[in-house]
Amino acid sequence: MPGPYAPHPVQPPKRKSTMYHSKRIRFTVLAGAGVAGMLALTGCGAAETGGSSGGSDKVTLAQPSWVGAQANVAVAKKLLEDELDVKVDVRQMDEPAAFDALNSGKADAILEDWGGVPKKEKLYVEEKKTVVNAGGLGVEGHIGWFVPKYYAEKHPDVTDYKNLNKYWKDFQTSESGDKGQFLGAAPSYTTHDKELIKNHDLNFKIVPTGSEAAELKEIKRLYDAKKPFIGYWWQPQWMNAEIEMVEVKLPPYKEGCLEPVEKATCGYDTLELQKYLNADFAKNGGDAAQFLKNMKWSTDDQNKVAQMIAGEDMDPDDAAAAWIKDNKSTWEKWLPKK
Repeated sequence: MPGPYAPHPVQPPKRKSTMYHSKRIRFTVLAGAGVAGMLALTGCGAAETGGSSGGSDKVTLAQPSWVGAQANVAVAKKLLEDELDVKVDVRQMDEPAAFDALNSGKADAILEDWGGVPKKEKLYVEEKKTVVNAGGLGVEGHIGWFVPKYYAEKHPDVTDYKNLNKYWKDFQTSESGDKGQFLGAAPSYTTHDKELIKNHDLNFKIVPTGSEAAELKEIKRLYDAKKPFIGYWWQPQWMNAEIEMVEVKLPPYKEGCLEPVEKATCGYDTLELQKYLNADFAKNGGDAAQFLKNMKWSTDDQNKVAQMIAGEDMDPDDAAAAWIKDNKSTWEKWLPKK
């Protein structure tokens, strides 16, 4: 076992029994067309009903913009269409709008939620009861600050945030001026990195990357050149199969430590990512709703599909088909029992 500040590669985080609402809000993108079909979804109703199961014959899935979530939807979509003869539609919206859509019935499900809209969750899930938690996806999420392993091996104490000011010059760039550069998350993600840097008096400047794709491209460029860098990083992340990153230990997350966020000094939590359904759809959606409730796979499964999509530039449908072909024993359990 490494010491408390010794380098350690990224590992899937341990499961926790509670959900904390300290995560990033990610854009929610819906795969495919279906705007016309969406116009038919009004009020608190879910998808159109019918079909032999007496449930939904059309489902609208919300898919967050990062590639892991795209993998979720690609696999669910193909299985719903091929195995249950259910049409799957999509729309593009960010996470707050996605929860509004679940409330109104304009979306049926979001398959990966990081707890980024706690007020809306409380309103729709606990108070109005128009949205229901459909259980964990099986994938666990963790956000943190990371450096490449090759740099941490040369400077083991960099993995303690208290020592970062000792090394800021190694991370200095023309964009960061007289501070070390910190590669920031996509602007749509909820972070408290700015507050951490300020409240711990760290001599670093957040340099935005603009998008997840841009951050991955820049990290891969720096990594291949064996240059030092530090930034916002997370698991699940398919690129962890191609690069080795080491986490910088921040003060541990504790419930309430981000309230108010302006005074935050703690790091990020670990949590099992959750699924949410429109309440009417959850009750009356038949086999389609039951399938989504049953859907549960591992971080490794998600990363495999994500790597095919982003790393190998495969069409999401083809990546889903490849995974489905090799993992029947996993997805068969998701199918409703007849």
